[in-house]
Order: sequence, then C-alpha cells, then structure tokens
Amino acid sequence: MHRSVLTKGLVFYDRSHKATCHLVLAIAGCLVFVIPIQAYAQHDPLKQVAVEKLVDDIFSIQDLDLNYEELYENLLQMLANPVDLNRATADELRSLWVLRESQITSFLAYRDEYGPLVSVYELQSIPDFDTETLHRLMPLVRVDDASAVFDKSLLKRIAHEKNNYFITRYGRTLEEKKGYRKETNPANRYAGSPDKIYTRFRINRSGDFSLGFTAEKDAGEAIRWNPSKHEHGMDYYSIHGQVINKGRLRNIIAGDFLAQFGQGLVLGGGFGVGKGSETITTIRRSNLGFIPYTSINESGFFRGSAISYSPIRNLVVHGFVSSLRRDGLIHQDSSVEESSLISSFATTGYHRTPGELVSRQQVNETNYGAVLNYKNQSLEAGFIADETRFSLPITRTSTLYNKYSFQGKQNLNMSAFLNFTKNNITFFSEVAQSLHHGGALVAGLLGSITRQMDVSLLYRNYNTNFYSFYSNAVAENTIPQNESGIYWGVKYAFNKKYSIAGYLDLFHFPWLRYRCYAPGDGSESLLRFNYQPSKSVVLYVQFREETKTRNLETNYYQTGNGTKRNYWINCEVDATPGLNFKTRVQASTYTLQGQTTRGLAVIQDVSFDLGRFSFSTRYALFDTDNYDNRLYGYERDVWLAFSFPAYFGVGIRRYALVQYRLTKKVDLWLRWAQTRYSDRTSVGSEGETIRGNTANDIKLQARIRF
Repeated sequence: MHRSVLTKGLVFYDRSHKATCHLVLAIAGCLVFVIPIQAYAQHDPLKQVAVEKLVDDIFSIQDLDLNYEELYENLLQMLANPVDLNRATADELRSLWVLRESQITSFLAYRDEYGPLVSVYELQSIPDFDTETLHRLMPLVRVDDASAVFDKSLLKRIAHEKNNYFITRYGRTLEEKKGYRKETNPANRYAGSPDKIYTRFRINRSGDFSLGFTAEKDAGEAIRWNPSKHEHGMDYYSIHGQVINKGRLRNIIAGDFLAQFGQGLVLGGGFGVGKGSETITTIRRSNLGFIPYTSINESGFFRGSAISYSPIRNLVVHGFVSSLRRDGLIHQDSSVEESSLISSFATTGYHRTPGELVSRQQVNETNYGAVLNYKNQSLEAGFIADETRFSLPITRTSTLYNKYSFQGKQNLNMSAFLNFTKNNITFFSEVAQSLHHGGALVAGLLGSITRQMDVSLLYRNYNTNFYSFYSNAVAENTIPQNESGIYWGVKYAFNKKYSIAGYLDLFHFPWLRYRCYAPGDGSESLLRFNYQPSKSVVLYVQFREETKTRNLETNYYQTGNGTKRNYWINCEVDATPGLNFKTRVQASTYTLQGQTTRGLAVIQDVSFDLGRFSFSTRYALFDTDNYDNRLYGYERDVWLAFSFPAYFGVGIRRYALVQYRLTKKVDLWLRWAQTRYSDRTSVGSEGETIRGNTANDIKLQARIRF
C-alpha cells in the first residue's frame, strides 16, 4: 500500500468526500453524547431485545471458517422462542451461552426452594445474577403460568397458544446478474427468476410442543412440479412436529430435527459456537437431545423421527432414524462394481443452473442412532452410537490431499461422554471412535475462581481419519478432524463498569489441509476490554491475532506462517429510550513472507423507535487490500433474517430498515441495502456478476400472529 490505510479509507473516492464528512460528524456526535447522556437516559435496558449485543458477545470473530448464516439464524430462533424458566433444564440454560455454571446452579437451587417464578424480573433476587447477565438473558427467556394452560388437552393448548407466527418474505437484487441474461451460455444460465421467496409458520410452547413448516425458493431457482425428480413447487421444504415432557415420554419428534449430545463429536447438530469474545460459556456443548430444525440451510440435519423415553428414574434412552436425499456430484467408473460414484457433496443448496440441478438429491443418506443418558444431580454420563449409510459409494480423487478423506458407503461412530460438577468447577468430556478408522477426544474444565473471575480450559485431539458427518465440536478446522490443541480462557470483572476477557489457543495439524499442503502449527489469541459507565453507554476495545501455516503463493509446495491481526473499537450510546447510536472502527493486517496488507472499515449506525414505527440505518466506508483482510459487519435485518456482508475492496456500504406495526398482530418490514465500489467496474463473479460498480438489494416481509 503506497498510502496509509487510514488515509485511503477516508479519501478513497473523490465523489464521496461530502458523504465522508457527514460520517465523521456522526462519529464525533456519538462520542460527544457519551458524557451528557449518562444522566439523561433513564429507561430500563432489560426491556431491550439487543440482538447486536448478543452478536458482539458470541460472534465477535467473524472471519473464521464457520457457517455464520446458520449460527445467526439459530440465535434469532432463540430470540423468537424464549425458554420458559419454570421448565428449563440445566442444559437448556447452558445452551443460551449467557450463564456461568455457578449461576445455573444458583438458579436451579432458587427454583427448587421457592417454586415456579412469577416473573422474569424475579431473576434479580437470585444470588450471583449481576445486571450485565440479566441484560443479556432477558431476551432469551420468559415465564409462563403453567397452571393456567397445562390442564387443557394438547389440541386445546395448540389452539390457544399465543406464541405463533406466519412469515412471508420477498427479496431480490435490483441489478441484472449474468446468470439471467439471454446471451449467457445455457449451461450457466439460471432457470428461474431473480426473486427470493420464503414462508414460515411456527407455533410452540417451551417444554410442551412445537409445530412448524418452512418453504423457500432461492434467487435463480425455478418453481417446478415433477414428483419423479423430487420437485414439488418450491425448491426446499421443511416440516416438524414435536411433543415434550409427557410422563416417561420425554420427547417425540417427527420431520426435520437436530441431535445434540455429549460435546458434539458424533451428534452435534445444535447451536455450537466456539472461540470468541465470550471466552467461557461457549466452550462447552449442551446435552439438548432432539430439537426441531428450522433453518433454511439445506444440509446438516436429520429427516425422520426420534424419541426419548425414561424407563427408570435418572435414565433416558434416545433413538432416531433418518432418511434424507442429499446433493452429490456423480461420476461414472466402469472399473468398479457400482459404476455410479459420488465424488463430493454439494452443500450450497443452490439449484439454478443445469449443472447444479444435475447434482440435486442424487444420493440417499440413512442414519440410525441410539443414546443412553444417565444423570444424577451433578453427574452425567452417556453412550452414543450412530451409523450413516449412503446409497452410492463416496470416492474421492486419488491425491495426497485426499488421503484421509472419507470413502465408502457406511460409517459407524461410537462415543462416551462424562460431565461432572463440584461446587463451582465443571468437568466435561467425550471420547469417540469411527469403526475401523480413527478416534477423537475432547475434555475441558469451567470454573468460577471468584465472583469476579471465570476460567476455562479445553483439550482436543482429533485423528486424521476420524469421520463424523454431524459433529459440532470446538475446532480450528471446520470439522473435528486432523487437529490437536489446547485452549485457555479467562474473564475478569473489576467492577460493574470494567471487565476484561481473553483466550489463548495453541493447535497442531498433523496432515495436509485447505490452503496448506504440509503439516503445520498455529496459535490464536484474543483480548477484549469492556467499559460500561452507565446503562446507556457501552464501549469495548478488542484485539485478536492468529498465526497459521499456509501455502506460499509463489510455490504451492512451500509453506510459511501467515499472521492475521484484527482490531475493533466499538461505542454504543442510547441517547434516549428510543434513539441509539453505534460507532465501530474495524481494522486488520495480514503478514506473509514479510509482506503486510491492511484493511479498514468505519461504520456508523443510527436507529430510533417510535412505538409502532422503527427505523435503522448504516453508513460504512471500507478499504481492504485483498481477501485476507476482508472485514465482516453484522447488520440489522427483517425479523428472523440475517445479514453480515464481507467488506472487501474499496467502497461504501449503506442500508435502511423500516418496521411498521400495522395492528397488534401484523408487522411489516422494508429493507434496502447498497454496496458501491470505487475499485472495480463489475460486482460479483460467474453467474452473480453485475455490470457496473453498484449492487442494490431490497427485502419485504410481513409477519402475522394468530
């Protein structure tokens, strides 16, 4: 870079000078408000559903190899379906990633002693529940009056349940993309319209039942009706029905579901995160069992039925069966007994072009599984068995890189897990084995050393030939395979205003991996300082550094250590009960072979709420040298939707979101977003290519509650 990244970030585009001045003034205004507003804002912060705060705490690092779309959607589903505190188990509370182990113990002891809660605000009476914890927990929980509803039949409870919604959503990019143009090669042309259509209905009561369905058509996909090819109008459908806590029958579910047991080595389909600014609570997985699948991601779930039954006290037996058709790339090989083979799976869920349609639902995957789960007060232990079978054999290309990739038609995994809590220290673990292949181990400790200090420790060792298709364990790689490592985390609260959190993770890769054709080592560390001088002002500064071995661009058979550094400065101010300012500066550097590249984004958000009408907007400047310095910025979106674009290149990003409550049961949303680049004459690649330097997206949504 010939100029400093800060200078480039503010003057990169001559025509944006005026807009830049407005942005600087907005930032200055936000910072000026910090002092006087402390006395002005007197509203109760516990009543705010602050999705951004949860995102900042749980997903502070947004350039890892994770499926953030699914993570965000699961978080939003948690907000849309709060946990009933009077029926919540320890694992359900743990799955919220808000409470420390000591706080969960305190809550359960309080509920056992005093009986059901009458209000969520009763949490303030529980020892060890501080204001920050309450602020984060309130949007995720609720208190139901069980005596007023559970004396009715299941059908009557469903008919009278108020926690229901129907959503219909429409979105599209206004500019024409290459895949829709008539002159595009038919082999690469999209079959359908550029409209994205989505509908969802769900009705549920925490700890009782859940019913729902989802239908979606991605942009470029056609609406087809050909049952012989598994085409039934929309490209994707999902449906589920679940009944919970009926005597010894703890759970029964039919349709699409997830399975979360142990530490996610074998069955980890639940909401698992990993490393982030929440250095303690996100490391352990929760033993949630079977839960409905409500995402629009078209892979990574089971389709069939599952049951959980308790034959005796403290013992629960779980079983499930699933049969699901998956997208796969087929190739022919006359030299083997079965001439049709699967070379790889397609997981994007897109079926727009002839090539994508050819791979649609080409292989049938069947899963059988069983879990024995014993729990007695502070001790929990279990045994897991899961077998996966494919209708066609999986055969990878014969290369050194694929030496340890799964091949064959079936895989059997078995594992055992053990969790134990003593006072304020919790031990958790799971050991797994793929039959005739490799094994995996994860074990950790969580502890509250004092009321101000929490620590975490986790060890993991995943063999190169350990295969698990539904895992979600803590890992540096995208799957728990070909990796060993040890993680230390700490969080310390000096007082109500100041706190600090951080972690150090050391890891080793014994075999080749993506972008690294040699075994390698690495490390990752994070440090975050939080300052909250009042209920209306939040400020944090965060630094992260990661070093990993990767291929050198000059020679793919040589490797070097690449170091990525990220810097965040974030300030959020509630100017009035309905007016909020949020300013963030994100910067990054990447160093490889002595060469350093940089990235910068300056982001200003403003939102206000006038009761039936609310409005949010963003103006962001970004300047990154290359893809290694891409920066992610979470954006507000319509209800139960997500948006976190990568800022890459040089340009401006802005959006506006309007919500209007038409009636008590009908809400409307309209969202517009635009990205304008100054370093290119086209946006996107391949079929997504747009002529020009600007992309505009719109989204409309209606929600009806019955």
